[in-house]
Amino acid sequence: MSAETRPRLIESVGRKRISFREWRGHRPFWGGLLTLLAGLPIMYIPYANLTIGSLTVRMSTTAGAGSLIIGVLLVVLGLTMWFQPASRVFAGVAAILLALVSIVVSNFGGLVVGFLMGLIGGGLGVAWAPGAPEKSGDDAGEPVRNVAGPVVATDPARGSGNGLDDLSGTSPINETNGRHRAG
Repeated sequence: MSAETRPRLIESVGRKRISFREWRGHRPFWGGLLTLLAGLPIMYIPYANLTIGSLTVRMSTTAGAGSLIIGVLLVVLGLTMWFQPASRVFAGVAAILLALVSIVVSNFGGLVVGFLMGLIGGGLGVAWAPGAPEKSGDDAGEPVRNVAGPVVATDPARGSGNGLDDLSGTSPINETNGRHRAG
C-alpha cells in the first residue's frame, strides 16, 4: 500500500461511516435490527436437531410451518422498519403481536430469545419518531438535516380544555346557572 492510498482509504471509510450514521438516524434502526434478529431463532429452533453423543433430539413440532411463517414475517417487518420508516408504527405493532403469538406456536417464542427481541424491537419501532430539523447558525444554503430525537409539542395550549368548547349552544347545560335545561 502506498503512502497516498492509506489516507484515501481512511477518508473513504470515515465518509461511509458518517453516511451510515446519517442513514441510521432517519429510521428506527435498532428496533428494525432487533425485530429482524427475533425472526431467526423463531424460524430456526423448530427445525433444529440437537445431538448429544449418539442421541439426536428434534425440536420440530406440528407447528413448524407456523414458526417459519412467523420468523419470516418478523424479518420482513424488521426490513420494513429500515426501508419504510413511515410504516414503523404498523410494523412495530405487527412485530409485537407476532412475538406474542410465537410463544404458543414456536416453542416458547424461540426459547424466549426471539420473543423478547421481537417485543423490544417492536416497541422501539413504535416509539421512534423522526426528529426536528437541525437549525444551523448561518443559512448559507446548507441542507437541513433531520435528527432523531424526542417529539416535543409545539403548541402546549392546544388540546388543553374541554372537547365541547367549540360547540357553543349545543350543550344541555344552562350557561347562566350551570344546570341542565329542561328539554
